[in-house]
Amino acid sequence: MPDKSSQPHLLADPEAAMAEAMENAPRFSQITDDVTVTVRTFWLDDQSQPEDHRFAWAYHICIENGRKDTFQLISRSWEIVDGLGRTEHVHGDGVVGEQPIIGSKDQYDYTSGAMLTTPSGFMRGTYHMLEPVSGQRFDVHIPTFSLDSPHEAGLLH
Repeated sequence: MPDKSSQPHLLADPEAAMAEAMENAPRFSQITDDVTVTVRTFWLDDQSQPEDHRFAWAYHICIENGRKDTFQLISRSWEIVDGLGRTEHVHGDGVVGEQPIIGSKDQYDYTSGAMLTTPSGFMRGTYHMLEPVSGQRFDVHIPTFSLDSPHEAGLLH
């Protein structure tokens, strides 16, 4: 009779499976002016094709507003660096098609993805925010986070 402890733990509930994956994912956090940005990364084996130099990750970001005022995420700037040191700069309005308004003591979560041609790399960036009441603009740092795959001999980041 097989040893049940050696069998993989499968969850029937997709939400429970996602919650467990989120809890076990690498976590990177940074606080700027009472705004906390936390990133969790996930290797996407089903969307990667290592033989074609296509390596895919998802990242989940939580932006927590610890300020006393509401602000709006207007735009973002990313620096994406692959395992060979090649850098791509990406700028755009909002995130995932939205320019969210985040109230005091509230948070905004979203999930996006990245594709590299190398089995590892890293990303970092900046959110450009606006306080609608005062018109004040400010930047919030997105922490540097690594993109590591099982196709890399050793974790570099």
